[in-house]
Amino acid sequence: MWSRRKFLRRSGLGVLGAAGLGLAVRGDDPGDVLPDGSASRGMVTQRADTAVERGLKYLERSRNRTDGSFGTGNLNGNVAVTSLAALAFMANGTQPGRGPFGPIVSDALRFVLSQERRDPSGRFDGFLHNPAASPHGPMYGHGFGTLFLGEVSGMVQEPALRREVSAKLRKAVKLILDSQGPEGGWRYLPTSNDADISVTVCQMMALRSARYAGIELLPKEKRARAVDYVLRCQDLRGGWFKYMASGGGNAAQGFARTAAGVAALNGAGYYRNTVLPPAPEGNASREVKDEWARTDLAIKSIQLGLDYLNKHRPSGGFVQADYFYFYGQYYAAQAMWSAGGDSWREWYPAIREELLAMQRTDGSWRDQLCPHYGTAMACLVLQVPNNYLPIFQR
Repeated sequence: MWSRRKFLRRSGLGVLGAAGLGLAVRGDDPGDVLPDGSASRGMVTQRADTAVERGLKYLERSRNRTDGSFGTGNLNGNVAVTSLAALAFMANGTQPGRGPFGPIVSDALRFVLSQERRDPSGRFDGFLHNPAASPHGPMYGHGFGTLFLGEVSGMVQEPALRREVSAKLRKAVKLILDSQGPEGGWRYLPTSNDADISVTVCQMMALRSARYAGIELLPKEKRARAVDYVLRCQDLRGGWFKYMASGGGNAAQGFARTAAGVAALNGAGYYRNTVLPPAPEGNASREVKDEWARTDLAIKSIQLGLDYLNKHRPSGGFVQADYFYFYGQYYAAQAMWSAGGDSWREWYPAIREELLAMQRTDGSWRDQLCPHYGTAMACLVLQVPNNYLPIFQR
């Protein structure tokens, strides 16, 4: 079990502390620790456990046994879907080659590693992308693929495979850093010059996972630009996040984007209960003053985003999933888990019951992209309280 103090040392807030802010995180209760055992106790019910088992069994029997990948239709062999499916098994306690689903995770890992693309110029080596299965937004695949490598790093037992994971994870992280756009965010391709909140959060969470894996390659200037881009995407009057800093979408359609925006800020090391020290005095460096202002704005931004999300809490009953349903719930569950307190205690039971009502008789969850994607996302959301994945640890 991690204390908040230990987390601050190991996460992005440690970077802020190095800038001279001396930040702390206030718990909802005296002696609160992260993750708080009481926040997960009794959350994953027997019905939820059974639903997850049925979902994982569905993924197991319907995967591509030729190469170990996941995805159906035009997403067959998609790097993002394969990575998310593997993470769903890992969230159940499976590691590569260990446990009943161990071979499945190992096969998926080898597939993702095999999709590395090389750039003749050398600038974009390490691109995790399957051109035959990425009809839209290749950087989504790279972001989730890098996240998977970060989460699995340190769990691989085979020496050669472990070395390959380490080497390709570093190259994948370098590609993310090198492809950051002039606005501070990321877009569909490594060569894109614009950005959007959806692709940006994928890269920021991948960088967070890589940091947990011991890769400290994120310069403070690049991190600050990414955070500033996310903050510019928020509508401060309504708390919801726009598709781009320049605009796009509206409050009624903002759930998934807002969940992603809050999760991105959490991934960068900011939380709603971060305690700011007094404002820096006049002789403080510009870097310290800028980071203080950024942190102050991020704390307010997260609370506004959580307020918006809480107005759209799951009903607990069956819903017809729209195009962004699972994407939104995946990030919303992480945002509420990080928020803790009543936000989490009220959110998780509602989304748990909603997902249970939506599961199909074959164990899958239907999604407009593909059932492998919907099933992986549903299993990940249901298993957040298990706390097996580093990315779910606050």
